[in-house]
Amino acid sequence: MQTQIQDVIFQALKNLSDELENEELAHPTIETKIYGSEGNLDSLALVSFITDIEEMIEKQFEINITLADEKAMSSRNSPFKDVKTLTQYIQDLLQENQ
Repeated sequence: MQTQIQDVIFQALKNLSDELENEELAHPTIETKIYGSEGNLDSLALVSFITDIEEMIEKQFEINITLADEKAMSSRNSPFKDVKTLTQYIQDLLQENQ
């Protein structure tokens, strides 16, 4: 499941790379920074990214999840920091919803 989630995140980042003209997003890795002080996305791009991820997860896993809920936004360590933390966060959400 972890690899499938990473593939979804990688694809969503690649989709944004042309729009944002950000070469780092064209070739994401597990360490790619998503949001925050060193992140590649600003708040507007993050909203688009979250929407894309939610749609892709629903298609792939047939489970509807909400990534930008109160838990995620109030978390001390943002799940949107990098690909690794977002992968774990999504995996936890999927396991909770099964």
